[in-house]
Amino acid sequence: MTPTVLWRGSTDPSAPIVVLLHGRGSNEREIAGLADVLPLGPAYAAVRGPIDVGGGGYAWFENRGIGRPMAESLRTQLDWFWRWLDEVAPDRPVVVIGFSGGAAFAGGLALDRPSRLAGVAVLYGTMPFDAGLSTDPDRLDGLAVFHAQATEDAVIPRDLLDRTWAYLSGDAGALAVTHRHTGGHEISQSILPSLRQWITVRTTS
Repeated sequence: MTPTVLWRGSTDPSAPIVVLLHGRGSNEREIAGLADVLPLGPAYAAVRGPIDVGGGGYAWFENRGIGRPMAESLRTQLDWFWRWLDEVAPDRPVVVIGFSGGAAFAGGLALDRPSRLAGVAVLYGTMPFDAGLSTDPDRLDGLAVFHAQATEDAVIPRDLLDRTWAYLSGDAGALAVTHRHTGGHEISQSILPSLRQWITVRTTS
């Protein structure tokens, strides 16, 4: 199955690609709006999750609880995503930005093939722990990671948020930029200046 993708930004076939991954129950149209407040220059690809959960919403994997992917489902969808990405961007720098459920999928991509990505942003979500992917120390050695979470997030379990924060800012070995602020489960305006700068560095260096 070929992904449904909504493209924004540059149409230059050599431009870096920033992939936008929506949360569970959302769709590519909602996350595509994020491109409007991100830097000019890259091509932005808002991708629809492969699993229809009804009501016009989609997901990236089947789960066994919020933020806890089922390993077989995650593996299947990671392979599906890589087939698409390797076809559309075999030689282009790729940054992946995921929100909520999309953050877990973005984290899964990073753990699966860290050298394939120029950077990954895990926004208001968890890494996919205990889902068949290695989270050994230094697994993300040298990979640029942007991570944001909110102290009043009532959607993602706090134990997963804390574990993600500790891993990305410590044992993962990533080049991590981290933001923790007050607020709920949504992309805060307060992180956008830092996120824009981070994307610019990742797509112009």
